[in-house]
Amino acid sequence: MELTKKRRGHILKNSICFVLVVVSVCCLSILIFSMLRLPDISLGSTSIHGEVYRREEIGKFAEMMIEMLPEDLAFTIFVPSVKAFDRELKLQVNDSLVGDNVNNTYAILSRILGFSAVPRTLSSIMVPFGEEISYDSLSGLTLYISKSSDGKLLVNRVESERLDLKKGKIVIHIMDGVIMDAEFEQSVQPDYNEGD
Repeated sequence: MELTKKRRGHILKNSICFVLVVVSVCCLSILIFSMLRLPDISLGSTSIHGEVYRREEIGKFAEMMIEMLPEDLAFTIFVPSVKAFDRELKLQVNDSLVGDNVNNTYAILSRILGFSAVPRTLSSIMVPFGEEISYDSLSGLTLYISKSSDGKLLVNRVESERLDLKKGKIVIHIMDGVIMDAEFEQSVQPDYNEGD
C-alpha cells in the first residue's frame, strides 16, 4: 500500500514537471517567433505596403510631415504633392523655410498632418472599387475614401497622384490637393480685401 502511494506521488510530481516543461517550451517558442521579423504579406505581385519612396519624388514639405510620425506605428498619410502645396497653401521651399516663416510653416504642416493621417495601414488595394469607406483622421476629420475606375484614390474629393509608397510602417499616398476642413481652408485662402 505504501509503495502504491509513493508511486502515485512520484507520478503526480512527474506529470506536474512534464506540464511545466511543455508550457515553458511553448512560451519560449512563442517568444522566439514573435522576435523574428516575418516578411511582408504580398497580395498577388504587389506588396501590401507598396514601394519605398525617394525623397525627391515627394518634396520637402511632405517629407517634413512624414517625419512627424513614428515609423514603428501603422499610419496612412495622404500628403499633398509639391504643386498642391504651392497652389493651395502658397508654400514654397525657398520662402517658407527661411527666417520667421519656419515656425508658421511647421504649424501649417502639423495641421495638414492632422487632417490627412489615419492611424492604420490603408493601401490602395484595400479600398474596393465602387464603394466608399470612411475613417477618422488624427484631428477627427472624417475622410471619405473611394477608388476610381483607373485605380486612383479619391479622398474628400481630392484625387491621388501616386499610391502605396512606404516608410517603415507608414503608407504614403501623394495627392493632387490638400485635405483639410472648411475652417482651415478658409483661414489659408488669400484675403482679397487687403488692398482696399
